[in-house]
Amino acid sequence: MSTRLDGTPAQRVDWPALAAEIDDVGCALTPELLTPAECREIAGMYDEAARFRATIDMARYRFGSGQYRYFRPPLPGIVAELREAFYPRLLPIARDWAARLGRPAPWPDSLAEWLEMCHAAGQTRSTPILLRYGGGDWNALHRDLYGDLVFPLQVVIGLDRPGRDYTGGEFLLVEQRPRAQSRGTVTALEQGRGLVFTTRDRPVRSARGWSAAPVRHGVSTVRSGRRHTLGLVFHDAA
Repeated sequence: MSTRLDGTPAQRVDWPALAAEIDDVGCALTPELLTPAECREIAGMYDEAARFRATIDMARYRFGSGQYRYFRPPLPGIVAELREAFYPRLLPIARDWAARLGRPAPWPDSLAEWLEMCHAAGQTRSTPILLRYGGGDWNALHRDLYGDLVFPLQVVIGLDRPGRDYTGGEFLLVEQRPRAQSRGTVTALEQGRGLVFTTRDRPVRSARGWSAAPVRHGVSTVRSGRRHTLGLVFHDAA
């Protein structure tokens, strides 16, 4: 069945090219996945408190500055559709990485089966997230792990227009290379486009074969305006 990852309104995603770019730098942009109207619709959900199970003030927990909210089940249809559509496309990358690192690959073929495994392990809280940043807000480097069961890739989708609705607020990815200095990647997240990126670590070549390079992500300081993003994590939280 066709999804927005295959056709209208998204352009067709070149999955081999996307996988190759993630292998090279730890993240890769998709074509447009959401229309401007859909982006505004999702961003507008932020003020509908009943849609969310929790609201986090980042400054309170020293995570940075800004706020985010975790959706409560059932997820809005467009959010559930995107999560369901991405999982099987990212699954081959996850399994390939596990093979290179000599790790188990516990992820079943469907997202529903994987979430059942998470719930059986005590990870029962939903993790799709809507984030809001204003002027001066930022997000500290971190990893979205939430429990022992982790899917190694996740997605963030821009809902506002950089340079018009806000300035600053670039997505940051920092990778610790084996026996080397850290490497940073900066991405300006265009409205409606997604960024697939590493959740915890990823395989990189080393003198001894493949090594796991730890990766963290964050957001640079928003200089002005307001920035919303939709985050899709594929494991639930304990």
